[in-house]
Amino acid sequence: MSASQLPRRIIKETQRLVSEPVAGISATPYQDNLRYFSVAIEGPPDSPYEKGVFQLELFLPADYPMAPPKVRFLTKIYHPNVDKLGRICLDILKDKWSPALQIRTVLLSIQALLSAPNPDDPLDNTVAEVWKSNEQEALKRAREYTQSFAMKSSDK
Repeated sequence: MSASQLPRRIIKETQRLVSEPVAGISATPYQDNLRYFSVAIEGPPDSPYEKGVFQLELFLPADYPMAPPKVRFLTKIYHPNVDKLGRICLDILKDKWSPALQIRTVLLSIQALLSAPNPDDPLDNTVAEVWKSNEQEALKRAREYTQSFAMKSSDK
């Protein structure tokens, strides 16, 4: 899909993501399909994901911005709101989506979710149960996953 076939809004959002990057987040459209983005989100400081870099994919469906983007983690992560397939439980990706929101809002919300997991609205019930019954153990496992899957070997 060439840029000329994309809605102006997607072109403008993409240009803004590249020209005004969000701290700790990069989103780069694939050259062969400008609706697909390769996303990297740095684990927020003071979270069990700190120092990790998480790869995600983001896809803008044909009816975007009337429908939310599809986003999923490609990097394995131990988080109550992310399932084993990398799908994310986040209200703005579902029923709280609004066309007023943008790609950058979605990515900032995902980054915030890393700082504040919500085990009361889980996508992975097993992880959520650990989070609720033994938060220290959950944080330990989240750090272990981050070290194993989200850090370059030189960072360990």
